[in-house]
Amino acid sequence: MNDITHHFGTLYHPVSALVIYQTKDDDKDTYVEHFDMDKDGNPINAHPLSEREAKILAKSLNTEKEKSKAFLKPESILPTNVLYINPTEKGSVIWYTKAKKAKLFFTESLEIPNGIASIPAMLWMASKQHLTVFTLISDKRPTEKTALYHAPFFNVYENGNVCMGTVNVDIKKSASVEEFIRAWENYFFNSRFSHLNHNPTNSNCVNLWKELVNTDKTFPKEILKKTNKILKNILP
Repeated sequence: MNDITHHFGTLYHPVSALVIYQTKDDDKDTYVEHFDMDKDGNPINAHPLSEREAKILAKSLNTEKEKSKAFLKPESILPTNVLYINPTEKGSVIWYTKAKKAKLFFTESLEIPNGIASIPAMLWMASKQHLTVFTLISDKRPTEKTALYHAPFFNVYENGNVCMGTVNVDIKKSASVEEFIRAWENYFFNSRFSHLNHNPTNSNCVNLWKELVNTDKTFPKEILKKTNKILKNILP
């Protein structure tokens, strides 16, 4: 039989348990008993919850609460490139970046050299687990009516979703919005572009990057392919 436990994510082992007892009268006196766990997960060593154990439990609960409150909060003033933010546990961010030069990595099979190339302005939308990218025709701050173009990169589906392959995406529960944005941009640009899920440009995508990487050429906007979406269509 194949071992499939590696598909389950992080495995947690029980180390202790609490049992809460209450009386049936109106005052409802409460008594808390603490159990250790043996290597098989069975409760052992029952004893009243000590003051030290109660403080450790309270600290743990408060820490997790503070972490969840900190998720997607800005470190200072909200960055000007952020267009939308939902700072809940399952929240998301939409932001944009201007045209710039970026270091890109490609698999050997594409026969495109790794290196620095000009890339167009981009629109990013991400949650803790998923990333979606589009391209913008200019560096101007997008509005709800701004047209979205297909991102001219490998590993991106026609709907803009990014295939992260074997990249281990690990966004911290306490990540600020700045840390969140930096993390996703690093994940995207530091992964290796390997395959096309559709033709995202009005040209040959392989030849496009062969001609741009390690040169001073600006990105040719005329090859960008328009989607049928505007920014308003992707707002949650």
